[in-house]
Amino acid sequence: MPLKYALVHEWFTPEAKGGSELVVREILNHIDADLYALIDFESNNPQSYLYKRQIGTTFLQNFPYALHGIQNYLPLLPLAIEQLDLRQYDVILSSSHAVAKGVLTTPDQLHICYCHSPMRYAWELTFDYLQHSHLGRGVVGWGTRYLLHCLRQWDVLTANRVDYFIANSQYTARRIWRCYRREATVIYPPVSIESFPFFPQKEDFYLTVSRLVSYKQVSLIVRAFNELQRPLVVIGTGPEMKKIRKIAKSNIKIMGWQPDDVVKKYMANAKGFVYAACEDFGIALVEAQACGTPVIAYGAGGALETVRDIRSSPAFTGTGLLFEAQTQTALVEAVKAFEACQGKFCGEYTRSHAAKFNAQIFTQSYLEFLNSSTKKKTVSQLMV
Repeated sequence: MPLKYALVHEWFTPEAKGGSELVVREILNHIDADLYALIDFESNNPQSYLYKRQIGTTFLQNFPYALHGIQNYLPLLPLAIEQLDLRQYDVILSSSHAVAKGVLTTPDQLHICYCHSPMRYAWELTFDYLQHSHLGRGVVGWGTRYLLHCLRQWDVLTANRVDYFIANSQYTARRIWRCYRREATVIYPPVSIESFPFFPQKEDFYLTVSRLVSYKQVSLIVRAFNELQRPLVVIGTGPEMKKIRKIAKSNIKIMGWQPDDVVKKYMANAKGFVYAACEDFGIALVEAQACGTPVIAYGAGGALETVRDIRSSPAFTGTGLLFEAQTQTALVEAVKAFEACQGKFCGEYTRSHAAKFNAQIFTQSYLEFLNSSTKKKTVSQLMV
């Protein structure tokens, strides 16, 4: 009898278009799984790959502002994910960056979690969250601190509900060990390399594409380019949009949200892609390299695994330049160093480097891991 699979993800909304959604899409291309999430606003979207798909959701689906503000219900997310009844399935696959790994399972089920990140706002981003939110101040702030404390406890507890962890980078694997004391196998997320255009001749502007939230450090990029007076295009939207528009000078073009075809066109034409966040993987960095566009990135997290620094690589095999500190001075110096190395980048090599993270490699590795884990589970059950 064939195994029954369930795939659990946090949420499906028009704004959720990152690396975690690419993982879900690729898994569904190869595994016949029923899909579950806290909320779903994509199955009724004719432009979505999830159009008309049956997706199981939680009580949060009908809450006010769930479409654009599910994070406002942060205290309820653990409770909500535990209400999904998955007892009919043999294998639970979770794609988790917050609470998806916390679904309830039975001893007879196999649970494999592809972890994009341990819950960021409960761990690394706790103080950033408290600093930039009105909920972090005064008496309310102490309540928020206690809530985050409880979330950390729940997050560690629910790691015991997972049989096997997969991490999207070596950096994430180290974070999983630090937070949960669990080993994780690294399988890099899929990047659709062939869907990104390659233009060997670049135009005279820099680009950053990002959600405009504090930890992405887009305001730092804008301040650095204010000082440099180099042309910069900013694509993305988020709560920091007003702040960024206010500080940007005339050399900076802020475009807000743009459709994929526009983003890809700018990525392919930019002389350099700039990124200042510490990411668990950083799929935008790989997408830019897929266009043959070298990157200037903060040298931490996943960037250390996806970008070859031109200054420490053999001739014409560098794909970007890494800077060591999230400061305006460090980024300004990095841009100047990048321009001094301009003739040393090879667009064809940069694109071929990005191909190491293509969807075919992800699929093969993920399916092999799934098959191996399923066999181990079967053997262990037979031995009981």
